[in-house]
Amino acid sequence: MTTPAGVSGAVLLLPVQVSVLHVANPALTPTNLLYNVVATPGAILRFARDRRPDAVLTKMLLAGTVPGVAIGAVLRVEVFSGPTTFLLVVAAVLAPIGVWLLAGGGPSAGSAPPAAPGRGVPFIAFGAGLVGGLYGIGGGSLIGPALVLLGYGMATVAPAALTVTFVTSVVDVLVFQGLQWAEGDGSIAPVWGLGIAMGIGGLVGGYVGARLQPRVPEAALRRLLGAVCVVLAVRYGLQGAGVG
Repeated sequence: MTTPAGVSGAVLLLPVQVSVLHVANPALTPTNLLYNVVATPGAILRFARDRRPDAVLTKMLLAGTVPGVAIGAVLRVEVFSGPTTFLLVVAAVLAPIGVWLLAGGGPSAGSAPPAAPGRGVPFIAFGAGLVGGLYGIGGGSLIGPALVLLGYGMATVAPAALTVTFVTSVVDVLVFQGLQWAEGDGSIAPVWGLGIAMGIGGLVGGYVGARLQPRVPEAALRRLLGAVCVVLAVRYGLQGAGVG
């Protein structure tokens, strides 16, 4: 469902870990990142077969997101480790993504993308990586909406965003593992079996999603994902505030 829009399935899997699988904090964040590591290569390879990714744009995005997710991982363990606080972070990330998807904004199918990435792209990528490290999505899911607002089409956005998600997720899993060794806290490390198991499903689903992207009506897909994200954001926002 998510790959054609350049979004990792981790966005919707984290609430599943919280409410269905009951993965403990803060291990659910690196477990979600581990899913990205296993799942996204299939979609990336499929996109690469269909079109040549924008190498300059991807490098600029990585220059911002890699340090961002590393800092976000440290903040996740040291500052936002409490379950109530983290639910508010989850809601704050899901809400804008959902609203953007529901709005269906973006360039028209025939519009030309920017000739070259602007200098502000790495700074936008850093902010996305920072939040992505906190949430466990690698930053790619926030990069996608930003790039579309800058004028890029989904054919360019999807492979770039998923590549960023893969690389930053690898970095973040290593950071979380290092924090576990440094602090001696086993709850910081990912749940390896669960992350790999989810990732195998995502690997197949992502490859199929990338292959089907030209045939998927983007507007309908964005609105479907947007509705799911907004509902989850409201739910976890209320729970984090002690209302629900």
